[in-house]
Amino acid sequence: MNGFSPDGNSEHWQTVGNPEATLNFEAAPGRIYQGPTQKIRSLSEYWFGQAAYCPSCGHLSLDQYPANKPVADFFCSRCGEQFELKSQGRAFGAKVSDGAYRTMIERLMSSTNPNLFLLQYDPHRLAVINLLVIPKYFFIPGLVQQRTPLAQTARRAGWIGCNILLAGIPEVGRIFLIKDQIFQPRQIVHEKWRQTNFLKDQPDIGAKGWLLCVLRCIDRIRSDQFTLEQCYKFEQDIRTAYPNNRHIREKIRQQLQILRDKGYLEFCGRGTYRLVRNHPLEPIRLS
Repeated sequence: MNGFSPDGNSEHWQTVGNPEATLNFEAAPGRIYQGPTQKIRSLSEYWFGQAAYCPSCGHLSLDQYPANKPVADFFCSRCGEQFELKSQGRAFGAKVSDGAYRTMIERLMSSTNPNLFLLQYDPHRLAVINLLVIPKYFFIPGLVQQRTPLAQTARRAGWIGCNILLAGIPEVGRIFLIKDQIFQPRQIVHEKWRQTNFLKDQPDIGAKGWLLCVLRCIDRIRSDQFTLEQCYKFEQDIRTAYPNNRHIREKIRQQLQILRDKGYLEFCGRGTYRLVRNHPLEPIRLS
């Protein structure tokens, strides 16, 4: 069966996608590797193609684009969502390197910007540790850092790459399919994806930037229930990001109202808000 179960039966949600999915890398049949870098990339991409699914619509397979496609690595044949895959043998930190800076900025302004999968693996056991996806609507130009141009002695002299500043992505924008080697039920993944879909409908980058800013403030409170006064404590931090805005508190209240109207927050009265959670299933560990 492809996609999500209409009757909500939890038996349909137990693995990442393929019912036989494991955490271990396997070699693609008949593949010959030119070196260790190509080998690990091939292993991770082959595993991903066999095990991953579309977090947007639930389709149980993703198709791989031909090599060297500049926009994305995989796509969903059902809903058309595109995905870029970044894999590495260590935990992802505050930023991750990406392609050409100019191309990345152009992508953010178009409909071709892919969602980003981050895959962390154990380089000794060649097994997946974490797999998470960041929906494309969480990326704004302010989270793309221009890197220093390559030296004139480099093969691509003058080329300018970029870093994606992962530290600027709020927690709600980091959706785990596998966390600490534990598979997350697909229903939970889909609900978390759907929970922030409203961000893609924001009228412009500036409006989205304000929402992301307030979402990061909520992260820092570290509680499902919080007050307006707690949000105001980040006023100076927000002022640093928006030095020309003299109505920071008014903007904070505005963003909280938007998050309430979109069903992300519940207003409890007297300046108190609560995060809306609807994740009925528990993660499971597979052997």
